[in-house]
Amino acid sequence: MSWLKDVIGTEKAVIAMCHLRALPGDPGFDAAKGMNWVIDRAYDDLTALQNGGVDAVMFSNEFSMPYLTKVKAETAVAMARIIGQLMTEIRVPYGVNVLWDPVASFDLAMAVDAKFIREIFTGAYASDFGVWNTNVGETIRHQHRIGAGKVKTLFNIVPEAAVYMGERDICSIAKSTVFNNRPDALCVSGLTAGSRTDSATLKLVKDTVPNTVVLANTGVCLENVDEQLAIADGCVTATHFKKDGVFDNFVDGDRVSRFMDRVRSIRQ
Repeated sequence: MSWLKDVIGTEKAVIAMCHLRALPGDPGFDAAKGMNWVIDRAYDDLTALQNGGVDAVMFSNEFSMPYLTKVKAETAVAMARIIGQLMTEIRVPYGVNVLWDPVASFDLAMAVDAKFIREIFTGAYASDFGVWNTNVGETIRHQHRIGAGKVKTLFNIVPEAAVYMGERDICSIAKSTVFNNRPDALCVSGLTAGSRTDSATLKLVKDTVPNTVVLANTGVCLENVDEQLAIADGCVTATHFKKDGVFDNFVDGDRVSRFMDRVRSIRQ
């Protein structure tokens, strides 16, 4: 039995993304609408996700594009305000993801009592954001310095919009990541948010590290959830839950309900 049962309440867990709209400091932030509009939209999406029956939610600054690999203070502060105001409404376990800054994610997790974070913890990449480096040793030491040792770590080992600078196959990456870092889960992704995770790649990772939780991280939908959850221990889902399955739209509760009905039948 994996930690998913203890922390989220079920195996084959569905972690739904609650995508926060652009925040102060982001190019897309609408100062005229202000933070209250952002909070109201997050409340609407959270309500639709929870009423649809998801197992957990993860709050991310998804509309902070283009992303930073070291975020500004105003981003994490704004996220803390939003989650703090929503906290009395949250009925399921929740995590956070400050894109793409694992130190800020740990800080936010401690501020809002989040159970898990998802980040790019390891590797060096050529990416849309330029040359992207990480420092997992320092990051994990920061986790323990601030008392976040119980926060579960979801390591994204197929970064979106990026490739490893060295020639490494996915099995080698999975094996060394688990050996060196003891992650709580590995996340396997497509190229961008909403892009389907390749099932063959997902199976290679799970076969390589069978004792580690492996999550399908992007593109899981009603049409492929049977196949994906036959391999993975769970999934992180966002775009499929939105109106018409379009990334920029808000969450459609009916789509969430249909998906979760299917997942419950898979579990049985």
